[in-house]
Amino acid sequence: MNFVTTKDGTKIAYKDWGKGQPILFSHGWPLSSDAWDAQMLYFGMNGFRVIAHDRRGHGKSDQPWTGNNMDQYADDLAEVIEHLDLKDLVMIGHSTGGGEVAHYIGRHGTKRVSKVVLVGAVPPLMLKTDANPEGTPIEAFDGIRKGTATDRSQFYKDLTMPFYGFNREGAKVNEGLRETFWLMGMEGGIKGEYDCIREFSEVDYTDDLKKIDKPTLIIHGDDDQIVPIAAAGLKSAKIVKNATLKVYPGAPHGLAQTQAEKFNADVMAFIKAAS
Repeated sequence: MNFVTTKDGTKIAYKDWGKGQPILFSHGWPLSSDAWDAQMLYFGMNGFRVIAHDRRGHGKSDQPWTGNNMDQYADDLAEVIEHLDLKDLVMIGHSTGGGEVAHYIGRHGTKRVSKVVLVGAVPPLMLKTDANPEGTPIEAFDGIRKGTATDRSQFYKDLTMPFYGFNREGAKVNEGLRETFWLMGMEGGIKGEYDCIREFSEVDYTDDLKKIDKPTLIIHGDDDQIVPIAAAGLKSAKIVKNATLKVYPGAPHGLAQTQAEKFNADVMAFIKAAS
């Protein structure tokens, strides 16, 4: 792993492999850059430079007590991008990472960006409000906070079932994938992961989405039990100018792992298509 030390002294871990047009991957909660293994290998072996970082408080990055908020995540990402001087960049964000990508663009613009991919992403807003009745009630996020605070090891193990759709009738449970999820979650720090729950659930990314002026692919499973499509992918596709929406029938939140070949092929076709 390589590290960038941010302006507030936090070390952000990242992987930077291969040569070619850069693709930068932003992971979901409570995971790390390792969640993108199937994509890093595939795109790296197909002529791209692949970069993935561990959000502060996650993976191998530092675990600061403060600064675990989306403004700082976006600024950390900007420091990684500027440190590596990435240009003509394809930004790919899953779940919370999709919020991070959108907020990076909202705060830092698209001068270094060529295309955007949001997969199972949290924007525009996960929380149910009067203006967002399709959202998830605050009680659900309070439950995630409680599980993380009091018994995160078991909570993460249990979370893998809906995350990958393994709780559905007839689903084939992949125990290796469940164990990898748990390992990534436990590698991160409890304070950073606890704080991050607010960032993926209560932050409104609508204004950030409106600032995306590059070709954007939005991929979402219509059986996503973590970030339901009605409040997320379907709405984002209407907000982002000229976005392309791909709905994966029956797919879960973690579709980039459970349907890696299809996901990789769709993203490759999008990257290679003329803007």
